[in-house]
Amino acid sequence: MITRRSFVRALCLAPFALRGSGGGLLAATGAPPREALYYRRLTEPKDGVGCVLCPRGCILSEGEMGFCRARKNVRGRLYALGYASPCAVHVDPVEKKPFFHVHPKSTAFSIASAGCNLRCKFCQNWEISQVSPLETTNMALPPEKVVETAERYGCDSIAHTYTEPTNFYEYMLDVGAIAKKKGILNMYHSNGYINQEPLKELCKCLDAADIDLKGFSQAFYGKVCEADLNPVLLTLETLKEKKVWLEITNLLIPGYNDDPAMIREMCTWIKTRLGPDVPVHFSRFFPMYKMTSLPPTPVKTVEGAREIALKTGIHYAYTGNVPGSPGENTYCPHCGKMVVARVGYSVRENNVRDGKCRFCGQRIAGIWHG
Repeated sequence: MITRRSFVRALCLAPFALRGSGGGLLAATGAPPREALYYRRLTEPKDGVGCVLCPRGCILSEGEMGFCRARKNVRGRLYALGYASPCAVHVDPVEKKPFFHVHPKSTAFSIASAGCNLRCKFCQNWEISQVSPLETTNMALPPEKVVETAERYGCDSIAHTYTEPTNFYEYMLDVGAIAKKKGILNMYHSNGYINQEPLKELCKCLDAADIDLKGFSQAFYGKVCEADLNPVLLTLETLKEKKVWLEITNLLIPGYNDDPAMIREMCTWIKTRLGPDVPVHFSRFFPMYKMTSLPPTPVKTVEGAREIALKTGIHYAYTGNVPGSPGENTYCPHCGKMVVARVGYSVRENNVRDGKCRFCGQRIAGIWHG
């Protein structure tokens, strides 16, 4: 009998495809080439292409990869290198994504292909996000197999996560279309750095999104992430407009994006533009990647950020990476009683019934069982 634990271990460790040498189009996977959906062919440079998937708008000559390292120009056509070849596959608690308002205590079949269109100096998964799919050990897992395996192991959802799902956009789109027919939730944890046309197409098969709002200033995005803030804000507004369930994660880094005034400005924007029911997760930073000289975020900083959010009028604000904190729990915005009790990724109590508070009948925003 294959248990869930042994299955996850097998998927994580078994080298279904050889480590890529970078010499071939998809040397890392053996999967059939998948032409990218959002690009234009150019006359200059000869056989050049212009990627229009994300705001970077990379112009690539023959043989070049995009900034994300996950798209390559091969003889004047743009190919998605990570299609059907994830480098990470796990069965996770949905709370780990983190989604606190999507089927609590359920599991998410989580997948990722290598690459990212940002260069965050604090990246927690830099070993797979800051390399190409041609440099990772990948697994042959076509879209239909993703959905079939999620069903087999009783997962309520499929999560595109760990790296940046925009890099494997076509894979995510194809998985989502099949999942939708099977009644499995399709969701992603993203940096939100994507153009509007592909985002709106994705929304047709996307049930939930957790977007990393990494800070609330262009200076922070430019210095620490090599990106722009405005496209991320536009993504948040579009997801809300398209009725995709939305949660936001804000990793607080000491001395960079933890100023109370910035947090207050961000929370005011969220409440005004997205509404008070969008959950906001404030998470502790731990030294990682290129920011190892910094200390971990003090617990009082994330607790203070949560208080700012609540005082601003946001109904659901959480503390992340602080196991045992009251800030992990969900409270009814009407009667104030605890409706979901959590410790880490574990749900200890759930008092949401048919999407409402069991104590007073107030609607609790989210995607709930039954």
